[in-house]
Amino acid sequence: MSRPKPSLSVVVPVYNSAGMLTTLISRLEPVLREHSSAFELILINDGSRDDSWAVIQRLCRVHAWVRGIDMLRNYGQHNAILCGIRAARHEWIATMDDDLQHPPEELPKLLAELDRGLDVVYGPPEREQHGLLRDLASQITKYALQNAMGAATARSVSAFRVFRTELRGAFAEYRNPYVSIDVLLTWGTRRFGAVKVRHDARAEGVSNYTYRKLIVHALNMITGFSTFPLQLASWVGFLFALFGMAMLAYVLISYFLRGSTVSGFTFLASMIAVFAGAQLFALGILGEYLARMHFRMMDRPAYAVRRESGPE
Repeated sequence: MSRPKPSLSVVVPVYNSAGMLTTLISRLEPVLREHSSAFELILINDGSRDDSWAVIQRLCRVHAWVRGIDMLRNYGQHNAILCGIRAARHEWIATMDDDLQHPPEELPKLLAELDRGLDVVYGPPEREQHGLLRDLASQITKYALQNAMGAATARSVSAFRVFRTELRGAFAEYRNPYVSIDVLLTWGTRRFGAVKVRHDARAEGVSNYTYRKLIVHALNMITGFSTFPLQLASWVGFLFALFGMAMLAYVLISYFLRGSTVSGFTFLASMIAVFAGAQLFALGILGEYLARMHFRMMDRPAYAVRRESGPE
């Protein structure tokens, strides 16, 4: 006897993708009808500068299973996805990009893996195809995410993912402008999986994830969801303390053996610069954590919704 098909909510953050949404829906619909008992598509307009919201409204009128949410401004991909997760109505949630780099036809592979008892399944690409620098920046981000998540699966994370809706209970009260969906999912489970899937080239336009955004995202994850920088500062301080004691021993030994101290302004200035740099490094890390504590105390929301479209 076959197991019943799950109901599925698909969350897609939209940013300047007016020309791709119709194609996305036409390819996604037959997949959802075949592999789910009930389904919906939630399109989150994340402050697009083109006609994306007008297209979303039109699609909501044509397709009863499509819902649209218009954000007040651009909050970022993860913040928009968090909004869609909280609005989802079905038992499983899938997230994917709006640019057709995540082929809807590959979604059943993730659903089948999730059906084996896992809570979260990622769909990393069979091969990276963004170029050397972009792939390197992506790997750095994944390394930072692995430290923040504390899970080996972090090296296989992807915006193409499926998970059980019940996991959102673990971060239902989360209010912070810095959002990492993958870290939040670890608050609810440790049963992660991944299956390689085909990733296509972007249908049109260029990626909105620049090298700078990837690096900023990695820094936000490390300082927002991990104590690794504080531990690093402690180790740097400890190593420089050992270095300082070694230099003191060298000076004392030189004095007792040769009757003279280490001379030279250059040597002294170099030591002062090194230790001052280590102190400023540690203070900078502490400042980053204090800034995040400040924003958390301000109780800034992760997003704000302007309006919605589609069925109630």
